[in-house]
Amino acid sequence: MAWPSNTNNISTSNVDAGTDSPASARADIKAAFDEIINIINGRGEASGVAPLSASSKILATYMPDEFNSSSSTDLTLDPATNVVVIEDIVKLNPRTRAQLYAQSNLVDGMIAIASDGDSTIDTPVYYAGGVWRYFSDNTEVPAS
Repeated sequence: MAWPSNTNNISTSNVDAGTDSPASARADIKAAFDEIINIINGRGEASGVAPLSASSKILATYMPDEFNSSSSTDLTLDPATNVVVIEDIVKLNPRTRAQLYAQSNLVDGMIAIASDGDSTIDTPVYYAGGVWRYFSDNTEVPAS
């Protein structure tokens, strides 16, 4: 069953007053129950809702392979512990030095992989004090 997407399927026009006819209300109540059934059946289904585990977590089988933020908004992970744990490997796509410096929202603490554009060696870098720096010796990454 499809996840409910039309609120017009739930009408209270025949059930919102004590003087409403029970016979008239029957169709509205049946339609509302059908939508409740759709919600229940949509648990764990495509275009439905992901169920939570006993520990209130979304299981990996219900997580998408990719998360995208909307429009030009950054995607933010904000755990209550202030720590994001990644259990395996992080893959960062290399950016040229020019691309790194052209980024408009630079703040201390950013990390990236820098490429000079034609090298086979890409280098991890971090942003601090207004410049990109190499992890290896803390030297500034030239802008070009």
